[in-house]
Amino acid sequence: MNGFVELWSSTGLSNFQWGQVVMMTVGFLLIYLAIRKGFEPLLLLPIGFGAVLSNIPVAGIAEEGGLLSYLYFGIKSGIFPLLIFMGVGAMTDFGPMLANPKTLLLGAAAQFGIFGTLFGALALNLVPGLQFGFRDAAAIAIIGGADGPTAIYVASRLAPDLLGAIAVAAYSYMALVPLIQPPIMRALTTPEERLIEMSQLRVVGKTEKIIFPVVLLILTALLLPSAAPLIGMFCLGNLMRECGVVERLSKTSQNELINIVTIFLGLSVGSKLSAHAFLRPETLGILVLGAIAFSFGTAAGVLMAKLMNRFTLHKINPLIGAAGVSAVPMSARVANKVGQESNPHNFLLMHAMGPNVAGVIGSAVAAGVLLALVQ
Repeated sequence: MNGFVELWSSTGLSNFQWGQVVMMTVGFLLIYLAIRKGFEPLLLLPIGFGAVLSNIPVAGIAEEGGLLSYLYFGIKSGIFPLLIFMGVGAMTDFGPMLANPKTLLLGAAAQFGIFGTLFGALALNLVPGLQFGFRDAAAIAIIGGADGPTAIYVASRLAPDLLGAIAVAAYSYMALVPLIQPPIMRALTTPEERLIEMSQLRVVGKTEKIIFPVVLLILTALLLPSAAPLIGMFCLGNLMRECGVVERLSKTSQNELINIVTIFLGLSVGSKLSAHAFLRPETLGILVLGAIAFSFGTAAGVLMAKLMNRFTLHKINPLIGAAGVSAVPMSARVANKVGQESNPHNFLLMHAMGPNVAGVIGSAVAAGVLLALVQ
């Protein structure tokens, strides 16, 4: 009889708590959204699976000495986000941005959501049950950049306890770009503005593309060293892509390496979706603030494009301003799609890629500013 009791006490059925059931349900929901809806499947699937694994009672997969606890070292040390940034750099073509440097301003404006949300997070301290310090607020605010690796990197540095909620919010809103951005874009533009056709971009030479990451790295080192880890790995990946002499390394960064790291990073983030860490009032606040941050960033990019049109002869279609958030290339595709709804012959994709890749730089710079202010 005692043996039966001991056997029963070692089963999951006898050890399940309601919080673990809830979080496993959340994990399965993320897996469903990844498979059925196609929402950021490369990350939501491993994150969801990691959430399921970490909430299995008794197994101890996410506890000290478990597999996921060892994988989490890659996030805690910052290795995984930085390696992903190198892969993103190797996949990024700065040609559209270099062909129209004005789009840098659109990428910068879209980061307004980050700093606006910083104060919003601090204001939430007025709500009973919510308490965010400055470090927590800075980590939450970075969601507005719509850049998953950057959000994870900043959260791991400033607010490790909030990492799971911040990562899920960042990637969820990135996945919902086609639903969140179009209503904001239509509300802030007139039918005439959406009809604006932009002239064909000039061809950017190889020399320019090689020089750019070097110059960007030097400027970062001189002006904002705290952003150097992110920008530096990004520039390395891009230089390997553009120089043409290390094609094998470039392809590895774009494919095998980033794929392996993505699996590990997703599982590690999922390991932080345990019931005791996630089921708190702060989590709801983070999800709300993340939506506000992303919406503000989208709106700021569109409004900046409208402002620029007052001072330039060559008009910019304000829709491409929404691509200033760094959800590459999804937000650029959304800008192109909304533009073609008004004018089927208007092709904005390459123009939107300019502010889109500028947004990647902008979010990394914003992260550097926050780290410099807080640390």
